[in-house]
Amino acid sequence: MDYRSYDRDFVVSIANKAPIAGSSDSAFLGDKTKYNPEDLLLSSISSCHMLWYLHLCSKHDIVVMEYSDDATGVMIENVDGSGQFKEVTLNPQVLISNKEQIDLANSLHQEANKMCFIANSLNFPVKHEATCKAVNG
Repeated sequence: MDYRSYDRDFVVSIANKAPIAGSSDSAFLGDKTKYNPEDLLLSSISSCHMLWYLHLCSKHDIVVMEYSDDATGVMIENVDGSGQFKEVTLNPQVLISNKEQIDLANSLHQEANKMCFIANSLNFPVKHEATCKAVNG
């Protein structure tokens, strides 16, 4: 058996939850149509941040109409094939109902980062390049 001889596919299976089909990244002979561990890590960071952000907005009476993110990460690969994330950047695009709250809405990303269980568990920085617009402005 050699490096190319085994299947990289896996299924994340947790009781009473929908399964997630995964594989290694295509650069490591995986199926590019399935989620890889790096995708899942970025998704965990992004979704944890979003949930805290929405919570904080609700506490400040900010109505969020839309929220999306295109998180990116920078990885380092070592000579021996191991590696790690160097940093992650979240790119939230937020649409709120009131333009007078844009500054406050933008500032809540820092607080959301401080509250996020996932971000607090990482050994690399999570940066934010947020864009906030308002329906009325």
